[in-house]
Amino acid sequence: MEFDYTTTTIKTFDGAFLSVQEEIVKAGMRVLYVHDVQETLAEKGFEREPFKIVEFCNAKFANEFLNKDIKIGLCLPCKINVYTKDGQTFISGMRPIILSQFFPQVDLGERPKEIDQIIQNIINKAK
Repeated sequence: MEFDYTTTTIKTFDGAFLSVQEEIVKAGMRVLYVHDVQETLAEKGFEREPFKIVEFCNAKFANEFLNKDIKIGLCLPCKINVYTKDGQTFISGMRPIILSQFFPQVDLGERPKEIDQIIQNIINKAK
């Protein structure tokens, strides 16, 4: 089982980044915060190609997971990375289906699979 779902896009970095945000909203999620990793590292003197982490959430899903085990909060909110490496733009997200590996004692039901599909759809539609 792969930890991540990653794809390339022919869109520009900015185009891919905007598409990810739009698709998150269309999927019924809310963008909480965007980390501009390139900018943050540049402030410390480090050069990096464009890299943004988009944090997003659906309150219903988050509440369900936290009710199962508060430590699942360590994996929240969901994140999609948009980055450029060697001139190619990538869109990458962590797959929620791996949560059962981190929390084997918790019955998470089918919800991780459902959210995993939502995240893959966001990425596929954004690319």
